[in-house]
Amino acid sequence: MILKLVWENVRFRPVRTMLSVLLIAVPVTLILTLIGLSHGFLQDSAKRAEGVGADIIFRPPDSALLSFSGAPMPDKFIDVLSKEPHVAAVAGVVMQQVGGTFDSVSGIDPAQFARLSGPFIYYEGHGLEKPDDMLLDQYYANQRHAHAGQKLNVLNREWDVVGIVEPGKLSHLFVQLATLQQLVGDTGKLSAIYIKLDNPANTTMVIDQLRAKYEGYKLYSLKELTSAYSVQNIPLLSGFINAVMGIGVVIGFAVVSLSMYMAVLQRTREIGILKSLGASKGFVLGIILAEAFALGLGGTIVGIVFSFGTRALMHSLMQASLPQAIVPTWWPIAGLIAMGAALLGALYPGMLAVRQDPIEALAYE
Repeated sequence: MILKLVWENVRFRPVRTMLSVLLIAVPVTLILTLIGLSHGFLQDSAKRAEGVGADIIFRPPDSALLSFSGAPMPDKFIDVLSKEPHVAAVAGVVMQQVGGTFDSVSGIDPAQFARLSGPFIYYEGHGLEKPDDMLLDQYYANQRHAHAGQKLNVLNREWDVVGIVEPGKLSHLFVQLATLQQLVGDTGKLSAIYIKLDNPANTTMVIDQLRAKYEGYKLYSLKELTSAYSVQNIPLLSGFINAVMGIGVVIGFAVVSLSMYMAVLQRTREIGILKSLGASKGFVLGIILAEAFALGLGGTIVGIVFSFGTRALMHSLMQASLPQAIVPTWWPIAGLIAMGAALLGALYPGMLAVRQDPIEALAYE
């Protein structure tokens, strides 16, 4: 009986229903989009770290695991580490964040880097040959609508785009190591050194040996690095997500409360008839809450659909800088937030409805 009344109420007022569903879908879309961006960014970073082909990352003292910008470590370690037992290849890099974005440019020695992960796969152009040469991966090239032969301003400098490469290796932009060292004022310095072993099974043993020999320097296995790319390991990101969820609850509460309040006013006579026919307060309140639940469920479904739309939009506009993932495990969480806010928002107008006097309601015009 309640379900039939709810369906008729929803069907009879399609515009109000559609607006309520869309407004509830907004915070759901917001939550899923931001969750997708955080997961997508971290997954993309982990995938690019794996693409380097190294087994160990050698970092300077007091460096944070996930912070690579700057170059505080002498590049003399390249020759020193290359002579260590079980070391097959070594490559030093300088990482510098591109101002105003989440992107970074990597300074590499092409020969060293190729020994780690193999040569780049070129879609356009050729490799780094001159100091002003720059390589872009396909994602960044699509984002900037760039092609080999064009010029690109990065870090307040004009670069010659000489090649477009397959994505998935360390960074989206690559330049000559010496050029970037000079540009950031750290000549002869490195951000990190990537080490490839003769056998990955020796990783733990080699790390222990290097830690004992180079006291204070940070050494991480590739597994440690990739596992660190999670929301839980970035406190500011976790706090931001919690703040967004709180905003979603507030918006959902306000939207449903207003919607259900207007619904109660529009259905004064209907509620009066139900009460005059013997409907209990619980029955009337059940109708209100059931309708709120239906709106919350509809808003959740629409919000999930919209999140696919935001991913497609991000992919077309900012494929490199803002990779968005679809995270199905968050669908029920976003749904519970939306429907919980909807039910909370319906409580006040529902209590108003059950307190109505049947005679006054029947006389209402």
